[in-house]
Amino acid sequence: MDVIQVRGGRQLRGRVAVAGSKNGALPLLASALLCETPVTLARVPRLADVTSMLRVLRSLGMTWKRTGTGEVTLENGRPSSGAVPAELAGRLRASLCVLGPLLARGRSVRLPLPGGCRIGDRPVDLHLRGLAALGADLVLCGGIIRGRAAGRLRCARINLCGERGPTVTGTANVVCAAALARGTTHLIGAAQEPEIADLVAWLNACGARIAQVGSEIVIDGVECLAGGKHTILPDRIEAATLAIAAAITGGEVLLTELMPAQLDAVWTALQAMGVTVARQSNQVLIKRDGPLLPIRVAARPYPAFPTDVQAPLSSLTLLAAGSSVLRDEVFPERWGQVSALRKLGGRIATIPGGIVVRGSFGLRGAPVQARDLRSAGALVLAGLAAAGTTTVRGVTHLDRGYESLLEKLQTLGADVSRAPLLPTAITPIRPWRSGRMFTARDADPCAFGRHLAPRNGGSVW
Repeated sequence: MDVIQVRGGRQLRGRVAVAGSKNGALPLLASALLCETPVTLARVPRLADVTSMLRVLRSLGMTWKRTGTGEVTLENGRPSSGAVPAELAGRLRASLCVLGPLLARGRSVRLPLPGGCRIGDRPVDLHLRGLAALGADLVLCGGIIRGRAAGRLRCARINLCGERGPTVTGTANVVCAAALARGTTHLIGAAQEPEIADLVAWLNACGARIAQVGSEIVIDGVECLAGGKHTILPDRIEAATLAIAAAITGGEVLLTELMPAQLDAVWTALQAMGVTVARQSNQVLIKRDGPLLPIRVAARPYPAFPTDVQAPLSSLTLLAAGSSVLRDEVFPERWGQVSALRKLGGRIATIPGGIVVRGSFGLRGAPVQARDLRSAGALVLAGLAAAGTTTVRGVTHLDRGYESLLEKLQTLGADVSRAPLLPTAITPIRPWRSGRMFTARDADPCAFGRHLAPRNGGSVW
């Protein structure tokens, strides 16, 4: 197991290219199950989640090969039983993406409930309800989804909007299934994320007939889909993370190979905090040479501020001169970075569905633990602005969603490195002295005075 060591105090300067999208690559890889001829995807990021998805596809009978240029070629081989091993399904949430393509091809499915980041309640009911409306027989029992399609799926009118907005992965699942269904399917309340638009464009290039206008998608089912070649869109979450890294260090960074219009809400938030954002056709210049201002932001479904960027933004608000309020209306419990940011000196109060951050106080390095993918990125960013060394554990989370993030930060001038986790030395217990009362100080002589109870019963700062 490795750790990331971040030594703060350096301004980031230079230019860096944005990698292909993780959230775009995973449903595209799963959609290859629909195609009767080989599929080649370019700009596939080298991530742990992508590797896990490729292993899931191999377990389902697909063959694939990756080239050194970032291309992956996939081909349907001999069909398997449709059972995904629990070990593979448990590694990523996106293993759900194989449900729709498998059912569309008339195959049975046995899929253990997927893993992924623990960021709050993430039900699968909209996935199952949408696929069942298309004629699939689905049962969720004992943590396993079992499904089959007796013949070709049929068209339906389906609402994919849940209590907290549309389901992105569920939209991808139902779009893939309906592409081969009989008749015309109408999806309302569908996700509008760029990754869904990219999936629709790819399926249409393979022979599908899909039209999307806002949150409504109309799908005329076809008999079969061919393969082809497609380039995955840039990773907008990585682009936002690198932009915040430039801002948090007071640097100047040119981001290239991205689609700036996909991050309008992020650029607006950064500009409101006093960061200069200069946009061009496929690149953005991020610069900060003045103080940061506090902000109020709520993460909502696209095109609003992305939930995947609220954790990195919370690190930036630690340096703002005043109190910022961040809410997440997609995953109201997604605040895994808060306890670690407090260890770095952040003054953060939790409120229902959000946090209040009092900034303008210096951060200091400390050992911290990442709890999920985006909180890992947030802790690395906070370490860039902290005095001394910040040691981040939970590196496996970062490997799942950021391609070569440390290397990119290094090229911009950051002092970050990856090192193996060394075993902690064990301090022997002092001998018991007869006649003296044993207290908590004897167990940890440094505990008192170091971990002071926060004011107001622990609810603030």
